[in-house]
Amino acid sequence: MEIRELTDEAERREAVPILRQLWSDVDPTDILEWTADDDYHLFGGFVDGELVGVAGVLVKHVLHHARHAWLYDLVVDEPQRTEGYGTSLVEFVEQWATDKGCEYIALASPLAKEDVHRYYTNRNYKRWGYVIEKPL
Repeated sequence: MEIRELTDEAERREAVPILRQLWSDVDPTDILEWTADDDYHLFGGFVDGELVGVAGVLVKHVLHHARHAWLYDLVVDEPQRTEGYGTSLVEFVEQWATDKGCEYIALASPLAKEDVHRYYTNRNYKRWGYVIEKPL
């Protein structure tokens, strides 16, 4: 799989249908807008020239994690799942974050996604707390 950053609008637009598999309740225009943010890095995984998965990352500085990469979006196109493409994207992001001087990589996951939690636990990610939020 070839992995590269999707930087122009046409590339990001191609990623929107895949991202909507994770964010089905979000308007495609809003997805296109947030993927254009200067601090957001969207990586695409291609197999034979076809986009099969994406990973969206922000690098942040916060007290409890110093400099870290926050993995916001990891989605493999549904017909392509279980082929190892998600793992390839995660490994790429981990190396990219290391190269950017990050000390940690972190993400949030809904409580009900036990398979997702097991996947990351098997990759040596540790649960150290909860994300707690309130809509305003």
